[in-house]
Amino acid sequence: MSRYMFYTYVLRSARDNKLYIGSTSDLVTRKKFHDQGRVQSTKNRRPLVLIYYEACLTKEKAEKREKYFKTGFGRGFLKNRI
Repeated sequence: MSRYMFYTYVLRSARDNKLYIGSTSDLVTRKKFHDQGRVQSTKNRRPLVLIYYEACLTKEKAEKREKYFKTGFGRGFLKNRI
């Protein structure tokens, strides 16, 4: 088992109110990259607000959760959660 946590996170764009879903091993740094415009897919959607995240024990579980959130069922879960 890894000593590190992996995160699945959801950002909301204040510009277009749409969600961005991703995963990372360093949530703080990744959020800074989004805020600085260093992530191509959110560069023109700033400012972004972190509205939800989950911690996972493995990278695979975080990526699986990210994939789930991008489905209709996953988006429904997020809608009820946030």
